[in-house]
Amino acid sequence: MNDPLRVMNHDSSTSPHASPLTSHPLRMVAWELTRSCNLACVHCRASAERGPYPGELSTGEVFRVMDEIADVGKPVIILTGGEPLLRPDIFELAAYGTGKGFRMVMATNGTLFNEETVPRMKASGIQRISISLDGPNAETHDAFRKVEGSFEGSLQGIQMARKGGLEFQINTTITRINLHLIPDILKLAVDLGAVALHIFLLVPTGRGKELQEQEISAEDYEKTLHWFYDQVEKVPLQLKATCAPHYYRILRQRAKEEGKKVTQKEFGLDAMTRGCLGGISFCFISNRGQVQPCGYLELNCGNVREKSFQEIWSSSGIFQNLRNTDGYEGKCGRCEFRKVCGGCRARAYEISGNYMAEEPYCIYEPL
Repeated sequence: MNDPLRVMNHDSSTSPHASPLTSHPLRMVAWELTRSCNLACVHCRASAERGPYPGELSTGEVFRVMDEIADVGKPVIILTGGEPLLRPDIFELAAYGTGKGFRMVMATNGTLFNEETVPRMKASGIQRISISLDGPNAETHDAFRKVEGSFEGSLQGIQMARKGGLEFQINTTITRINLHLIPDILKLAVDLGAVALHIFLLVPTGRGKELQEQEISAEDYEKTLHWFYDQVEKVPLQLKATCAPHYYRILRQRAKEEGKKVTQKEFGLDAMTRGCLGGISFCFISNRGQVQPCGYLELNCGNVREKSFQEIWSSSGIFQNLRNTDGYEGKCGRCEFRKVCGGCRARAYEISGNYMAEEPYCIYEPL
C-alpha cells in the first residue's frame, strides 16, 4: 500500500565527486509551521504551548522556501507543529505545496476538527494525516496530553477523517508508562480503520527530558522491536518503527534466521529505507526557519532566511558528516549494520554532546 508518510532511502557513501542532490536526494521534509499548540504533551519535542510565538515564517516566506525545495526535489512535506491547524493560512500553504508537486501530509492531534476541516484538507491536496494516540483509552492518553478530553477529541477527528475518506495513521510514542499497552493501541488502530501505525521510541528533548526516567531500557527497546516485527504479517495495516533505527538491523537478522531475502517484494519499503534518515534524505524546518537533521536533533544547519534551501541541503557540514556512515564513532562505527541502521543521532547527542557518537540504547555488539 502506498504510504506518503514513509520514505525510501538508498544509502551510499559520500563521494567527493558526487553531488549531494543526486547521491542523497531529498525525500521528506517535516515543517514546523507553528509552535503554537492547544495541548501540553509531556513528551513534546518543542515544549509547545498556546503561544503566540513571534518570528514565525510568514506565508510569503513559506511560499519562497517551497519554491527553493522544488529546485532540490519533490519530497513528501509533513505539515506539523505544535498544532498546524492553529495556523490561519494552513490550507493555503498546503495547496501551494500541492501545486509544486509535493506530496502533502499533516501531523495533527485531531482535536480541532469541525465539519469543514476534512473537506478543506482534501481540497488543498493533503493526502494523509497522522494523529497521535499514546494510550488505548482516555486515562492513559489524556495523562500524556495534559488536557482532559483530548482522547475523545482525537477520536472525533479520526471519525471525521474516516467519514470524509481521508487516510489517517496512528502515531504512538512508547515509554515505560504505556509499553504494556502497545498491543491494545495496535488493536485500536486496526478497529479505527487506520492505514498505518507508527511507533516512536522516546527521544528525551524538550519536555521529553522530564520523562528520561520513563525511557524504556535498551533491553526492552530490543524486545519491543522484535515484537513489532512479529506483528507485520498479523495486521491489515502498515507498521513503521520511527526513531527506532535498530529495527532495520533486527529486520535483517530475523529475515536471515527465517531464510528470507530482504527485498521490496518480501518486506515492502522497509527493505528500501534505513533507520536514522536525518540529514540523509530527511530534514526538519523550524517555525523560525532553522533547518535541522530532525526535530529532535536541534543543530543549526542553516536558516532559510539567510541561505537558500538548496545551499543548506547541499553544503551543510553537519549534513555532510551525517551522510558519511564511516564517520560514526564507538561501536556504531564498527557495526556491520551502520548503513541500514545508523543509530539515533539525536539520542547520541543528548547523552554525549556528540551527534556522531554511538547510539546509547543499543545492546547489539558488532561482529
